[in-house]
Amino acid sequence: MIHLDQICKSYDGATYAVRDLSLRVERGELVVLLGESGCGKTTSMKMINRLVEPTRGKIEVDGQDVATVDPVELRRGIGYVFQRIGLFPHMTVGENVAVVPGLLGWAADETTRRVDELLELVNLPPAEYRERMPRELSGGQQQRVGLARALAARPAIMLMDEPLGALDPINRDELQDELKRIHRRMKLTTILVTHDMTEALLLADRIAVMKAGRLLQVGTPHELLSKPADDDVARLLATPKRQADRLEALAAEGHAR
Repeated sequence: MIHLDQICKSYDGATYAVRDLSLRVERGELVVLLGESGCGKTTSMKMINRLVEPTRGKIEVDGQDVATVDPVELRRGIGYVFQRIGLFPHMTVGENVAVVPGLLGWAADETTRRVDELLELVNLPPAEYRERMPRELSGGQQQRVGLARALAARPAIMLMDEPLGALDPINRDELQDELKRIHRRMKLTTILVTHDMTEALLLADRIAVMKAGRLLQVGTPHELLSKPADDDVARLLATPKRQADRLEALAAEGHAR
């Protein structure tokens, strides 16, 4: 479905934000790009929908070289969700979700049905939320609207850049479950960028670990936890293991009292 072949990106002609990245994402997969800030994961994802152009290499979506596709048309067929949401503050929730269908020339009744369908999907009952303004929503609710807007044109591919990074732990946990449910129900092919190791382990079918613009390892959560390719991968995944061990110790201490 998505194939990155020896992708490189240099912004200054001397150093590389991404170097020799090859990755294949199969139809229906949820692949997480995981790594520390500045490792190149967001740049890698943005090259898929041509928000960033690669310096070298080739990217194919469904067998077609994205370099041969008009960037605007390409992006209309790919959902994109990012941390700061970017809702239009002067538009209602319903109008925000309807932006892309409007650009595509959908009929008004079809757009209305789609908006209501998506608000239901993200657990925002349309009768209650359709006419609200973004400022009247919590951060978690705004992010749900952003997700609905990204799904409006029925994309087969969803790109997500730290979509839950700004949320409190409770909203983050709830939306992780929602993202997984929606991904499966809509049969999406999803690439999600995060630096949160626990989030990656809980959400991903496979995880692509990056450091300094290079791909270190690709594997299922179980494969990465049980057989890290090198010390860098092992160190990155040590945090959730350590946290789980501490929680187990605290629970055992409570039972012993």
